Amino acid sequence: MYVCRLKLENIKLNIEALIFASEQSVSIAEIRQVLQAALETEISENDLTAYLTEIKKKYDNESYPIALVELNGGFQFLTKQEYYGVIHYLQVQRSKKKLSQAALETLAIIAYRQPVTKLEIEQIRGVNCDYSIQKLLEKELINITGKAETVGKPLLYGTSSLFMDYFGINNSSELPQLKDINTEVNEIGEKAE
Repeated sequence: MYVCRLKLENIKLNIEALIFASEQSVSIAEIRQVLQAALETEISENDLTAYLTEIKKKYDNESYPIALVELNGGFQFLTKQEYYGVIHYLQVQRSKKKLSQAALETLAIIAYRQPVTKLEIEQIRGVNCDYSIQKLLEKELINITGKAETVGKPLLYGTSSLFMDYFGINNSSELPQLKDINTEVNEIGEKAE
């Protein structure tokens, strides 16, 4: 019991450790459930919210390169924007793990058209999407959301909560609007400048 009391005294540190160790955002309900089981004590949602507010305030200090961010209905530690340049170089070095152009196109179609069938994706892209869909499912960026009410009942695909975490958004309404994306299109007979 001594270990549990010691952990209870440092509950904020336990919350920080829990969020830090998670690859995805952690909801208040999950944090509460884990802490109550691990510390063998009751923790109210109000107390937990107060602890999270204190932790957020702590990491808002400019001496920390990370911040506690509420994301996709949960909490996650993320690097502050001023350190994105350094992180970018790390990501460039690890670029072998990034998504292919075909997978990105497939993911974009799913994100904007969800729920969507494989046939609809293939009609938009004009090529077979089996491999891209399989890779996106393996990386858990998309998931199967059900079956369409059409002939053959094809699977419907949608983005996952990991997709939301990965792109730093709370829901699909935060995706850039297609009208806001600037694309250069040449009309027949026009010259690009």
